[in-house]
Amino acid sequence: QVHLVESGGGLVQAGGSLRLSCTASRNIIGINTMGWYGQAQGNQRELVAQITRGGGSTDYADSVKGRFTISRDNAARNTVNLQMNSLKPEDTAVYYCLTIDIMTRHYWGQGTQVTVSS
Repeated sequence: QVHLVESGGGLVQAGGSLRLSCTASRNIIGINTMGWYGQAQGNQRELVAQITRGGGSTDYADSVKGRFTISRDNAARNTVNLQMNSLKPEDTAVYYCLTIDIMTRHYWGQGTQVTVSS
């Protein structure tokens, strides 16, 4: 059974930082892209950041560029981290980890709540 284990969400004041981590179970063969999507209440799930297998290519939502950094644990190749700095109330959302394998199958985590107070 495939699992994505997310951690690091919580409540923080505006201007603060949080670090999200997601580890995919080892029975996902050929993990390729990993990333984070955010879903604010009443909105669709949207890309926040994603990173390719070797970490050579990253993609960020315009709203988080310069504040968030996505990284890959290259040794394990099944862990992705999202360092979130200078958080704003509008960053409040449930953040979901996404893992895509080489067959383009998509696996989603359960989501972790990030709440930024003003």
